[in-house]
Amino acid sequence: MDAQSNKKKPSRGKLPLAITVVIVVGALGAFALMSGGGSGGTKSTQPTFHVRKGPLTISVVESGTIQSREQVSLKSEVEGQTTLIFLIPEGTKVTKDDLLIELDASHLQDDLIQQQISVDNAEAAFIRARENLAVARNQAESDISRAELDYQFALEDVKQHVEGRHPQDVKEAESQITLASEELERAAEKLKWSERLYEEKYISQTELEADRLTHHRAELNHELAVTSLQLLQEYTSKRTLAELESNVDQMKMALERVKLQANSDIVQAEASLKASETELRQQRSKLEKTQLQLSKTKIIAPRDGLVVYATSVQGGGRRRSREPLQEGQAIRERQELIYLPSAESMMAQVPIHESSLEKAQIGQTVRLKIDALPDQTYVGRVAKIAPLPDAQSAWLNPDLKVYPTEIHLDGVHPELRTGMSCQAEIIVQQHADALYVPIQAVTRVAGVPTAYVRDGDDFEPRSIEIGFDNNSMVHVLSGLEPGQEVSLTPPLETPGENEPPPAATTRPATPPDAPAPAAAQNRPDEPDRGPEQSEQRRLMRERFQNMTPEEREAFQKRMRERGASGGPGRSREGRRPGGGSPHGGDPE
Repeated sequence: MDAQSNKKKPSRGKLPLAITVVIVVGALGAFALMSGGGSGGTKSTQPTFHVRKGPLTISVVESGTIQSREQVSLKSEVEGQTTLIFLIPEGTKVTKDDLLIELDASHLQDDLIQQQISVDNAEAAFIRARENLAVARNQAESDISRAELDYQFALEDVKQHVEGRHPQDVKEAESQITLASEELERAAEKLKWSERLYEEKYISQTELEADRLTHHRAELNHELAVTSLQLLQEYTSKRTLAELESNVDQMKMALERVKLQANSDIVQAEASLKASETELRQQRSKLEKTQLQLSKTKIIAPRDGLVVYATSVQGGGRRRSREPLQEGQAIRERQELIYLPSAESMMAQVPIHESSLEKAQIGQTVRLKIDALPDQTYVGRVAKIAPLPDAQSAWLNPDLKVYPTEIHLDGVHPELRTGMSCQAEIIVQQHADALYVPIQAVTRVAGVPTAYVRDGDDFEPRSIEIGFDNNSMVHVLSGLEPGQEVSLTPPLETPGENEPPPAATTRPATPPDAPAPAAAQNRPDEPDRGPEQSEQRRLMRERFQNMTPEEREAFQKRMRERGASGGPGRSREGRRPGGGSPHGGDPE
């Protein structure tokens, strides 16, 4: 055997170290199951397993943490970033209204003083705008009243001229004409007598000339009176009437201007008042906000409870986990700081791998083991399965898709604490009497689950119908009988041109090589490794080296899937950080 190993050493050295580890561990697991399954070693060195019938439990096992179903999450509601200056010790039992956290409020106090000054200025501007509006309204009423009075006086002036002053002036002019006519008649009569008396030498030439002058003056007065009447009727009266009517129009337009101007002043004053009121309201709102922010720098307990730091619950296993909460730490807005859980109702938060979603259903019974209380078993129910995978896990590992699941515990358990690690076993199926074989005994030929059953010294392919697996054993629904010997290392190549082998049924069933998250119940006892172990390794290496590149790729993929599902032959690379397989189950 050593000579053969030495011959193969150059070829074996070309294989990557990870592939070698996968092959070796797979061979060890296959051999262990062969020994535990009662392999017919005298007929062939190929590992086999005898189909068993008995109790079989299908379950999904995942690790998680205990949380309270009714817990208060206290966050920082101070805008921006602040500094933590007081922090109550974790694990302290507090009562309602106890001080839990105090944040630095010095900058908020300065903002409060500055904002109070802004509010005072806004109030003064508002009062000034309100008084200006009252003045504008009063001035508008006064201006409009005066303009209306001027317009009314202009109308009355026209009426007075048409109905009073003009007729009076005409009468005065006519009376002047009448008086002038009478004086002219008297002067003419007197002149006529004076001329007769002068002819008869009763009066002198001087007296005659005086009478002639008086007569001429009377003629002039009469002509002036007639001319004044004509001027009054044809020019003065018409001009005065036109001026008065124009004055009416001017007063009317002035009244309209005054009304528009008054309305404009009032609207402007109202707008100024509204702007001042809005500014005052905004400044008061900022003041109230600053006061509210200042009050939020002290976080008070809303109820009785046990103080749990959010970093203690969120920090486990995360690359982005923050440092433990402590005084002097920078706190950002909306950051979760403290949980106040209630022990009256607890739940477990566990991630379920996407390959197990078909198995896990809401309402299934769950058995939980608490790491801190190993002697106790708790019972719960699957209450909620997230519709989308956990974004944090997907970001850390894009190939890992887990769905956060809530498991509600039955009863009241005051001994449980938030953040405790636990292992949840979701009971999918329980069979009192079921056929089962190891998951590596089943492969797919043309998409149909197939097992290789011993027929003399050879193995013949047989299509079977399978159900769920428990990460170690797969439930065989039909196609096999108890005690039949099946190969644990079925060939990778498919018989014929992708034609399924003869079988009891070819109805599609759950893939046996699909990764499952649970460790099996009632697993076979761990076998003792015999002296044929080295020979099995050699055969596996030779078989792998004789494969075509396509066969090697298919074999490596199958072995990786088995390793990822936590079954026999999985490598250390298949384990997720922190222990356990990426799909749950036992890490062994």
